[in-house]
Amino acid sequence: MAAASRILVVDDEENIAFLVGSALRLQGYLVETAATGADALAVAAKLDPEVVVLDIQLPDLDGYQVLQRLRTSGSRAAVIFLTARGTTGDRVKGLTEGGDDYVVKPFALEELVARVQVALRRRAEQPVARRRWQVADLVLDADAHQVWRGEVEVSLSATEFRLLELLLTNTGRVVSRAQILDQVWQYDFGGESAIVESFISSLRKKVDAAEPRLIHTVRGVGYAIREPQ
Repeated sequence: MAAASRILVVDDEENIAFLVGSALRLQGYLVETAATGADALAVAAKLDPEVVVLDIQLPDLDGYQVLQRLRTSGSRAAVIFLTARGTTGDRVKGLTEGGDDYVVKPFALEELVARVQVALRRRAEQPVARRRWQVADLVLDADAHQVWRGEVEVSLSATEFRLLELLLTNTGRVVSRAQILDQVWQYDFGGESAIVESFISSLRKKVDAAEPRLIHTVRGVGYAIREPQ
């Protein structure tokens, strides 16, 4: 039998941690829970989770600090924020900080389980062949998870990286806002274009501040990376 996928659930509300953990165990996953940021990091060091369901409001470290320390330790687990903070600004911050998905409380347990399954499927579907794209002096190496503009390495959040990868794999073609929401987050934000615009703006500041400018807006349609003329 294949090894069960490893999930870490981090929430200081005991009933939520129990319900989410139980639902995921019923799907056959190996699940551990933690109630604080410090406990989450200790469990993650032993478990090496593939997905982390992470509350933002924890009694010690907040969810953003936990995520940052997970990445510093080398973890590449998909992170699904589970929080009562539900404004567009909160969602943008959660995804900008490197979250892979964002679920607002109160939530449907079945939907959260489905999102965990999507996160696991993304990991399993990553091709073995080396994935590297270049347009002008912009280079993205998906396997090394590195980006360069010229000789300078650029630091991107996980979500910014996926967005740039989507644009690069469609070089010369326009990618609509709906396609970006579907393929970067696989989540329907109800047409909230501010999410996409915020990430495009952040991406431009990091990788497109110098000439030639590569990320182009096609008004009313979406965005495209194009070879310089």
